Order: sequence, then C-alpha cells, then structure tokens
Amino acid sequence: MTGGSTGPLAGLKIVELAGIGPGPYAAMLLADMGAEVVRVERPSRQGSSVPPEQDVLRRNRRSVILDLQDPRGVQAALQLVAQADVLLEGFRPGVTERLGLGPDDCWAVNPRLVYGRMTGWGQEGPLAAAAGHDIGYIAVTGALHAMGRADGPPIPPVNLVGDFGGGSMFLVTGVLAACWEAARSGRGQVVDAAIVDGASSLTGLLHGMLATGLWRDRRGANMLDGGMPWYDTYATSDGQWMAVGALEPQFYDELVRLLELDPAVADRTDPARWPQIREALASAFASRTREEWAEVFEGTDACVAPVLSLREAAGHPHLDKRATFVEVGGVVQPAPAPRFSRTTSGHPVPPPALGKDTRDVLTAWGVADVDGLLDSGIAVQS
Repeated sequence: MTGGSTGPLAGLKIVELAGIGPGPYAAMLLADMGAEVVRVERPSRQGSSVPPEQDVLRRNRRSVILDLQDPRGVQAALQLVAQADVLLEGFRPGVTERLGLGPDDCWAVNPRLVYGRMTGWGQEGPLAAAAGHDIGYIAVTGALHAMGRADGPPIPPVNLVGDFGGGSMFLVTGVLAACWEAARSGRGQVVDAAIVDGASSLTGLLHGMLATGLWRDRRGANMLDGGMPWYDTYATSDGQWMAVGALEPQFYDELVRLLELDPAVADRTDPARWPQIREALASAFASRTREEWAEVFEGTDACVAPVLSLREAAGHPHLDKRATFVEVGGVVQPAPAPRFSRTTSGHPVPPPALGKDTRDVLTAWGVADVDGLLDSGIAVQS
C-alpha cells in the first residue's frame, strides 16, 4: 500500500508533526486505514533510539524535513496545513503556539482543520507543563495500582495501557469524530487527547464493579487480576507458561476435565478452598511442557492458551492463518487492524528514509518556492 491509496480513510489528508510514542502510533493507525499522512521531521532527528527504517510506527507515511525553528519553515508547514484535513502534534502545551503553528495560526489558513493534540497530562491543569511518561500517567489514574500480585508491587504493563491504549486510541477516536463534525459544520476544532483521561476511561468497568462491591480496591484480589485461581498464569515443566481464563462455570468444568483434576478438589463455590485449587492447578500444569498443554487445550472451550513471546506470536497457527503479522522491509510487525470487508487496507509499506519525500510532497501540496527552501536548507531532501 502506498500512503492513502486504499482503506476507508482514503482521501483524508493529515500533517503529522514528528514526535515519539502515542502520536506516531495514532498516525500509523490512520495511515493504515488509508489516510495520506505527511510526517514533518526535524532536520536532526532526536528522541528515538529506533533506526528510522525499522521504526514500525513510521510506516505508510511520506517524510518531509522542515526546519520549524525558521519562519520560512513554519510558512511552508502552514501551506501544507492549508491543504490538510487534520494536524497531529504531541508537544507540551504552548510549544506549537510559540512556533507559529498553534490552532489559531492553522485555522487562519484552514478553518475546517481538525487539530489533534496528544499529551500525557492534557492541555490544562496543574501538571500540564510537566514532563512525564506512561508509567506516571497510569499511576495517578489508578490503573497501575490494579496490576500486580497481592503481595507485590504494581507491575508496569509495558506502555500499552497509557501511551497506546489511553493515548493513541483516544486521539484516533477523537480525530475521526471531529472530522465527521467538520464535514457538516465546515469548522475545525481542537482534540485534546490526554493519556490521563484515556487511561481513566479504560478503568470504567472497574469503577462500576467497585461501586457495587464486585471489585476490591487492591491488587490480586479480584476476578480479572489473578485473584481467582481460574484467571491466572501457570508455569509448565519446561519453564514456560499457560494462561487460564476459565471464568464461566461451563468453561471451568472443561478446564477441570482436561487437567484431570478431582472434582471435589476443584469445587470453587467456597472461597476458602481457592488456595487449594490454585495449588492443584499449579501442580497439574507443572507436569507437562507448554507445547503439550497447548495441544491438549487447542480448540477447546476451557479458555486456556500458551503464553507466547513477541517472536513466537507470529508463528501461532491461528495468527498465521489470519496473517495477523506481516513482514515489511524485513521487519515482522502487526498487520493493519481492524479489517474492512470492502475498503480493505493494503499491505503496509516500510518507513521512509528521513526526508525522502520532501521535494515531491512540497511540490504536490502546492508549497511555494520549493527550490529556494531546499537550497537554503530550510527543507531537506534525503
């Protein structure tokens, strides 16, 4: 797929001011669904330890280098904005305003522009100007507190809950909602996507359960956090792991049958017996290898699955059949998701070299004096 050629968002034009983490992931999702995304990079790339050609979050884009510290670079960026439907930025509050690329600056050339802002703390509030990372954002929302063993510390869930779940997904949702509204009103607006807001939203189910007494406000004591023996992970004889999620009675009965446990020992109606059940499950799983247990449970309703590593996941038969992972430019990575029955997303294209598309994009998008910008170093063609 070349950026913007296929998918349900084909024809949507987006300018992305280069950043790291949740902003680029949101841009990747939009590009995967067919949007034409132009990523405006800095003359000297900073902030990422991943080589550009292997940075999966930069796939399906076109790359332009502009010096936004120079007024001429800002004017060139505004000419791109004038042709766009969406701008995405992930700087601290006030940075784009100081550059001359804030919402008012952009609306002066394009009143219908949707201005997507990705931050950790949001555009306002006591911490709005403070630095932060995923772990801090999910810490103050209560999400991190809920993760981990009852007798241990909170365990960071990589950066999936904050950056990508609470950040990128909510930015994408907000941008698409604002585009829907702008198509009718002809007016753009700011989408303030704060990770603390999104991560808090993700805990909605837990708050509802907490209010009704179905959730205890402590780790490892609940239905979905490993507090119940039938929703947890267990070591196998080869040092690997199996994941068990047999919540419903009929699924639990199937688990007990396939593990060949004594039904009397496995009776889960009395919470006082749960430690004994956990020991029985642990002993059973420890008697065979992960692959042996995977074969036993494959295709059953016991809700048991092998815990695979990132490298192993692409080889799982179900994921392989669905082509859930693809190889792009020699890098194995997730395929575009979700899937569409008619306006299908194509195969991703590799991340471009920095500035690979500068001349082509600036020319195609109607930016004035492209040669002058390149000759002066305000724009850079790789």
